[in-house]
Amino acid sequence: MKVPFLDLKRPYETLRPEILPAIEAVLSSAAFAGGPFVARFEEEFAAYCGRRFAVGVGNGTDALWLALLALGVGPGDEVITAANTFIATAEAISFTGAKPVFVDVEETTYNMNPSLVEAAITPRTRVIIPVHLYGQMADMDPILAVAQRHGLQVVEDASQAHGAKYNGRPAGSMGGMGCFSFYPGKNLGAYGEGGAVVTDDEKLAGQLRALREHGQKQKYIHQVIGWNARMDGIQGAVLSVKLRHLDGGNDARRRHARDYDRLLAGLPAVVRPVERPGSHHVYHIYAVRVPDRDRVLRELEQRGVSCGIHYPVPIHLQEAYAALKLSRGAYPVAERCAGEELSLPMYPELTEEMVGYVAGQLREVLVETAQPVTR
Repeated sequence: MKVPFLDLKRPYETLRPEILPAIEAVLSSAAFAGGPFVARFEEEFAAYCGRRFAVGVGNGTDALWLALLALGVGPGDEVITAANTFIATAEAISFTGAKPVFVDVEETTYNMNPSLVEAAITPRTRVIIPVHLYGQMADMDPILAVAQRHGLQVVEDASQAHGAKYNGRPAGSMGGMGCFSFYPGKNLGAYGEGGAVVTDDEKLAGQLRALREHGQKQKYIHQVIGWNARMDGIQGAVLSVKLRHLDGGNDARRRHARDYDRLLAGLPAVVRPVERPGSHHVYHIYAVRVPDRDRVLRELEQRGVSCGIHYPVPIHLQEAYAALKLSRGAYPVAERCAGEELSLPMYPELTEEMVGYVAGQLREVLVETAQPVTR
């Protein structure tokens, strides 16, 4: 059996009867850049996230960057975020001219460790960006409490957490703004690039709309320096269709996660994901930790199981961020995760047979492992 890490063709075939008419409507109306199909999706997605406004943009990196610009973040400022995330979180900070400041993550959830945030705050800190990694929201209550004590803004990076919840609150609904990516492989993925920022603040929403349109609120009248970060009409139409299926897809992911948990239980060489009490994890990624990860990855590939690694090199050890002068050992939990994490196939269209095959092959590969993974 072959089990791909991700399959984007099967969901398209399932949704084809809804997707093709939606795209045809865009083509017929020629509403290609922004327009009514994007506006409709913005209204629907804002409601889904429990917020007043959603602003569609070109991608998730735009969402983060423009959110920070709307808050006035710039050169000389600092923004705190998690050490274990995709580089886009840090890039968005850097492109405002601000400095990213990292904090280590929790051993169990791999999200920002709230107990370490306060020590990272300096007089230059403006914003905290918790990252809802792999489909589970960060522990938001203590993070928000720290931010309130210090007068800081909180922007949620919810790019991997569409539909996740924290004590009943949806991802994107707890900070001043929530930022999403609709990259094709996300739980809510476009057929190309896309992103959005959600907020309850009407003024911020207006600033975001201007920033995505070259800084204009009226055509050719530019109040600020902005950017071309519009969502296109086809992506808006596609996302409206796919949003209707998001909860069902997330339910399937949760079933697959429970099956993985059951099939991998009692295997000391595997550390399985942990769902925090009060959390509704939507398993964008099902990441386990295993010893000798690279060998395991190669052997699974030979057995027809494709896996991924999120993320092999922490941001602070990337050459792109060498100027921060952060050496190995600065964020030990994030560094251990980078060396041990293995992302198993996870998408709604997996079958029980496929999940069973993946788990069985992983068990066989780990039979010769003498030492459990570091905890």
